[in-house]
Amino acid sequence: MQRTLMVDLVKWKENLDKKPLIVQGVRQCGKTYLIKEFGRVHYDDVVYCNFDEGKGLGDIFEADLNPRRIIKDLSLMHGRDIKPATTLVVFDEVQACGRALSSLKYFCEDAPEYHVVAAGSLLGVAIPKGTSFPVGKVEFLMLYPMNFYEFLLAQNQVLAETLKEASFGDPIWRTFKSQLEELYRDFHVVGGMPEVLKSWIDTQSIENVEKIQSQIIQSYENDFAKHAPVSYFPKLSAVWNAIPSQLSKENRKFIFSQVKKSWRAKDLEDALEWLVRAGLVYKVENIEKPAFPLKAYANHTFFKLYMSDIGILRKMANLPPAVLFDGTNNYQEFKGAIAENFVCCELKKAYGQDIYYWTAEGTARAEVDFIVQDDVHIVPIEVKAKTSSHARSLSQYVKKFAPEKSVLTSLDKMSERILPLYAFWRIKDKIANSDAKERGAPSC
Repeated sequence: MQRTLMVDLVKWKENLDKKPLIVQGVRQCGKTYLIKEFGRVHYDDVVYCNFDEGKGLGDIFEADLNPRRIIKDLSLMHGRDIKPATTLVVFDEVQACGRALSSLKYFCEDAPEYHVVAAGSLLGVAIPKGTSFPVGKVEFLMLYPMNFYEFLLAQNQVLAETLKEASFGDPIWRTFKSQLEELYRDFHVVGGMPEVLKSWIDTQSIENVEKIQSQIIQSYENDFAKHAPVSYFPKLSAVWNAIPSQLSKENRKFIFSQVKKSWRAKDLEDALEWLVRAGLVYKVENIEKPAFPLKAYANHTFFKLYMSDIGILRKMANLPPAVLFDGTNNYQEFKGAIAENFVCCELKKAYGQDIYYWTAEGTARAEVDFIVQDDVHIVPIEVKAKTSSHARSLSQYVKKFAPEKSVLTSLDKMSERILPLYAFWRIKDKIANSDAKERGAPSC
């Protein structure tokens, strides 16, 4: 399966001033496969070290952190030479060995000719105490679960690559509208975890998809018990399992008291922060007004929580695939929540930054689903799960703040005002190509 992050890995390899690289991302999002494939295609050899599985591997780092001795010992362990520039050295699940993580500093300073990539699922929460993190001595890349473009690449590579280059006025968007909508619906069921998608492509079996999704969910919950402080475990499970139900409400703001009546915000904030730092959930805070810097105007007590993968969200909500897109009003609010979660994941992949939302003050109910910073523009984005060319909240926002750029996304056809949900992976292109504020602002 093609991953867009491969381009960034190649750029890292070609950079003469490179530092050791850390690839982060939630468990099961495809880090190991991607790095091994990168090594297979772009290097003569790959020496793979998994600190969750390799018995005695951690002992190599105990004597000292001299990178040349470490390379010699790894060569002996794997039975072949590790050569500068032509062998890729992979430290997988590096958070399981604090000294291996610390050694990256010395690879940067004393042995930069060796190409070292480390990967970790829980680097934000599971680094052993006393570990000296190599601040300033490593580079970072973030791998997210597959977005819709990568999903499309796996299903129809020719169509995906054609759409990537097509203008927004190209007739191809209308020609393939029905097929793209069908794939978009499939994506809501399958999500972006590579193993799940591979099973779907191979078998077209919903039963297999849901079995693997359940296994992934269980692995996440096992991590709660394995890596979080003991006192966090019941709170982590409670917050994690509350997300689908809270998203199903019309007001999707996360409310601590609805997790468990006896628990208040101060009881759950540490568990919530653990989930955010682990990359399992995305926290989208409310802003009072759209001004630079956005973080300065965030209200930390008002926020929504979205999951890092919509397939996992659907499975945790126990939402039957057939119900998601039937013609009735069943689960109507949750259909909107899944569309929002889809857009949130696409925005995280596109921008890799904090995302916000805005609500109108006073009695007039208006809420713009997402606010992002795109270069010098603060861009409001309204999400409609079905066909819609009207957005009252976005129009109210435009009237109040007069942004130069704004976006409405729905299942309506491509137009100057509409970016279809199945094309949302091109959000940056849409913003760059939009003209003055009137073009981006939908009318009511």
